[in-house]
Amino acid sequence: MTAETQQVPGIAVGAWSAPGSAAVEQRWAAWHRWGPYGLLAGGTLTSIVSADAVGMTTRARYAAGAMVAAALLLQWVWGRVSRGRTGPSRAGAAYYTVRWVLGFALSWLNPFFALFAVTGYFGANRLLPQRLVKYGLVATAVTMSGSQAGGMPPQGGVGWLGFGVLLGVNLALLAVFARIAAHEDERARVQSDTIAELERTNAALKQALDENAALHAQLLLQAREAGVADERRRLAAEIHDTIAQGLTGIIAQLQVVAGACDLTVARTHLDRASALARHSLGEARRSVHNLAPVDLEHAGLPEALDKTVAQWGERTGVGARFTVTGTAVPLHDEVSATLLRIAQEALSNTSRHACATRVGVTLSFMGDEVSLDIRDDGRGFDPHRLPERTGTRGFGLDGMRARAERIAGSLVLESEPGQGTAVSARVPLVGDDR
Repeated sequence: MTAETQQVPGIAVGAWSAPGSAAVEQRWAAWHRWGPYGLLAGGTLTSIVSADAVGMTTRARYAAGAMVAAALLLQWVWGRVSRGRTGPSRAGAAYYTVRWVLGFALSWLNPFFALFAVTGYFGANRLLPQRLVKYGLVATAVTMSGSQAGGMPPQGGVGWLGFGVLLGVNLALLAVFARIAAHEDERARVQSDTIAELERTNAALKQALDENAALHAQLLLQAREAGVADERRRLAAEIHDTIAQGLTGIIAQLQVVAGACDLTVARTHLDRASALARHSLGEARRSVHNLAPVDLEHAGLPEALDKTVAQWGERTGVGARFTVTGTAVPLHDEVSATLLRIAQEALSNTSRHACATRVGVTLSFMGDEVSLDIRDDGRGFDPHRLPERTGTRGFGLDGMRARAERIAGSLVLESEPGQGTAVSARVPLVGDDR
């Protein structure tokens, strides 16, 4: 609805248009400015032609001419005064009232001047305050009813009866048109509210999409950073488990060589140091490319653990035994690599800190879980009195625990001073999918 009918409790003849119809608005603005001129001209012409038929006297004709001139002057003045004005105002109410008076008087002189008086139906809501719109429309209906009844004043009882009937019909039409206008107002209001709600919803959706896009970008960045950090931790752990342990073993072998008097013994330990160096170099290369450990390349986890335990015992001189319980099944590469690295780290810790004489490594297949237990008879320690995290410890016990948790497993450490140490890793049994 346009502004001309949004607050009208009565009829709004020809004063509404579809929301946003600028072209229709412009046409109605042109009509309100120039339409009264056309209606006045039409009423004047028909009144001149019908002057004799309706019995207009010479005085009435001069009076009608003067009022037509007054109506023209009124319309010209209002055309200049109303430029830029919108909505009801006192000036608009005065213009409407004077125009109605002129239309009523002209219709009294000649009923055909009702063509000009009908302007009272157009624009009442845009000229009069809301409380006066009904009165303006009823006054216009009185003028039109008198004209339709043959002129004012009605002649005789029949004339007054006809005037009354016609006035009732006109008022009834006003009520019907008012109802239609109110219905259109309500429909336009609902449509406007719906559009406003859709705009709010679209704005909220756009904001949500923008926030989701920003969150997606943030998550991608965090995932990228987390991937980089995880890769760094993986490489650090691999270097600790391969190069660091290999170098430790090489140093131990060279220390034996340095104190050996027998050339055969020295050559044996040099061969071991050389083998350790080659093995560590191969493991480092595989770690960089995120490949499975060398020991798992052509063997399963039980065979790789058996070989690792045997070589460790041979290097350290500690009695080491490997046992498998349950029915062994091929494991997923990640599970096998994780358990092998945990075993290597646990054995490395034992050789450096435990002063053990015997070590037992047990791989147990238990339904939907695999358990790896490494136990020694060394000097043990109090797990609750371990020093704060250090670089070495970060890739030791914590590194083993992180490896187990990475594949949804867990790691438990048990130790007491003088009672040895036990490391137990439990991980889901995930078979080889090849």
